Amino acid sequence: MYDATLLLEKLEQIDEALEKIQRRFTSINSPDDFLDSDKGQDMLDGIAMMLIAIGENFKTIDTETEGKFLTQHSPDIHWSGVKGVRDVLSHQYFNIDAEEIFYICTNDLQPLRTVVQEMIKELKNGHTP
Repeated sequence: MYDATLLLEKLEQIDEALEKIQRRFTSINSPDDFLDSDKGQDMLDGIAMMLIAIGENFKTIDTETEGKFLTQHSPDIHWSGVKGVRDVLSHQYFNIDAEEIFYICTNDLQPLRTVVQEMIKELKNGHTP
């Protein structure tokens, strides 16, 4: 069994990080926007750090729940990929691919955030798996 309070805390941190990324990403229209200016580069760095934190929290959740919680809630989410982004960004920080970050922000964040918010709602309503 795992600590539902800790799980809720980690999920709320993830949701806040996803919200920050979405807010920061609103001014980005193409991968080049990350690379064309210092402001864009700062935006890329900030988003990458949030993705690292998100991946780390998902790894913690997976460890604490013995790999059960994430797959039970949304088997359609590629959880190993979500957690793997953290590893790639952490270990290849000086080689961040702006196109990949753009793709993630454009295609993957909102579906992930929707799932995270559903998990939070379930935990707050007392539904612990």
